[in-house]
Amino acid sequence: MPNIASTLKAEISRVARKEVRAEIETLKKASVLYRSSIAALRRQVGELEKELRRVTKGSVGSHQASASETVESGPPRRFSATRLAAHREKLGLSAATYGQLVDVSGQTIYNWEQGKGRPKPEQLQRLATVRGLGKREITELLNAN
Repeated sequence: MPNIASTLKAEISRVARKEVRAEIETLKKASVLYRSSIAALRRQVGELEKELRRVTKGSVGSHQASASETVESGPPRRFSATRLAAHREKLGLSAATYGQLVDVSGQTIYNWEQGKGRPKPEQLQRLATVRGLGKREITELLNAN
């Protein structure tokens, strides 16, 4: 006759496995549902990104035309906050002094460098002009003011 303790232990293990299997099945079904939802959302995001690129590509041409009307001459300018900070550091100027050269406040220069704002097209043109000047020319400009 089998030992009652081992029989009880075997029965408890069997019932526990059965319960665990049932729980795992519901979790597997939920996981499959979530994965399919995630895949659908990724497809939707991809389609929206494509649509956004298409729309912005079309609007960039009209935006550049209006920007070129406001700025008298020169190609469209790009702005980089890190390059502005590096140029100002290279010249050894404070944000306020650099702002005098561009006809803006020192706080504005600081905000541009921190990425909290972007210069307008006419300010970009003045930044490009200042960027083209040497250290001596900038010193002469500051001394003249």
